[in-house]
Amino acid sequence: MPVSIRAVEPADKQSWLAVFREYIAFYDSELPDANYALTWERLNSDFPIRGLVAESDGRIVGLAHYLFRPSTWSLEPFCYLEDLYVDPRVRNQGVGRALIAEIQKIAQEAGSPRLYWTTAPDNLTARSLYDQIATTDRVQYKIALSQKSLT
Repeated sequence: MPVSIRAVEPADKQSWLAVFREYIAFYDSELPDANYALTWERLNSDFPIRGLVAESDGRIVGLAHYLFRPSTWSLEPFCYLEDLYVDPRVRNQGVGRALIAEIQKIAQEAGSPRLYWTTAPDNLTARSLYDQIATTDRVQYKIALSQKSLT
């Protein structure tokens, strides 16, 4: 399946929104409409969160959101892949790999020494890809600071 990876554009709003809502639902979560609106606004501004979409046959079939963050371990910022989602109908066809590869390229061009992300332990489809292209040597812990805390 031919797929192209590109930056999210203002004309993508409705398609991006549908795919992002699928992603949130995939994790059995809900967000208020204000979160979707703010995320969209941030992706289309100078805010440091960036977005990519995967497009095939004129349809958005995946998305990724990433940001660069300062680190005490490096003079250059680390790149964090915050969201990655691929339409279930096109999984295992290279879309997730292509999105990650594009972010890896962007991070390398920016001089970032590390690209990292997390996933749910039971997300076996994603983990089968991640285990092929990355290493894991950390365990993540979370403390919910409010009832609004998400995954």
